[in-house]
Amino acid sequence: MSAYQELEQATQAERDWLLATPVIQRALEGRIDRATYLAFLTQAYHHVSHTVPLMMACGARLPAHHEWLRGALVEYIAEEHGHQQWILDDIRAAGGDPQQAAAGRPAPATELMVRHVRDVIAHDNPVGFFGMVFVLEGTSTALATRAAGAIREGLGLPPEAFRYLASHGELDVGHLAFFQGLIDRLDATDLAAVIDTARMVYRLYGAMFRGLDHPADATEELAHALV
Repeated sequence: MSAYQELEQATQAERDWLLATPVIQRALEGRIDRATYLAFLTQAYHHVSHTVPLMMACGARLPAHHEWLRGALVEYIAEEHGHQQWILDDIRAAGGDPQQAAAGRPAPATELMVRHVRDVIAHDNPVGFFGMVFVLEGTSTALATRAAGAIREGLGLPPEAFRYLASHGELDVGHLAFFQGLIDRLDATDLAAVIDTARMVYRLYGAMFRGLDHPADATEELAHALV
């Protein structure tokens, strides 16, 4: 079994929990309202805006023998830079207020997801950061393009309201092949760090999605995610 296959197998239960989220299932069927879509975009802004800073922090903490991995981060940074602006543009095109979205505080699960990964980088094994990459890019590849088309048809919104979802899904197909090659070069210690981070990010990301339906129940969902 390759390292990447081990990563997939070790995180399958958490991935299944995420994908079973009711709002994700409805999104794939085009059955969410505009307020829910805007709520999703707002939370996406609050974690995507941290992507490049987290990558830079990870690169700075990598030891010399991981110079090859630092080089991969340089490529990721070049591709990911500015994606949070796509989301703000989508919010505007969907009839929302991008300034209000950017100025607000993220949901607890979104905030904790970013804080957890930042803590892994700063105080544990910085290679663990790639567990977040695995979750977010893998989810985008599986869902983003399909969901964008279904939501657009269901809501009757213009294509300009779906740049983040549509483009991110397409981009991440290529990213995943590149990412798999990186994971397959990791030793057992680094792979374990990636798996641990991926498990937690799956739970927190799933809690974020569950909170879109019932914000008042977000604390309960978060507690389930951390069990």
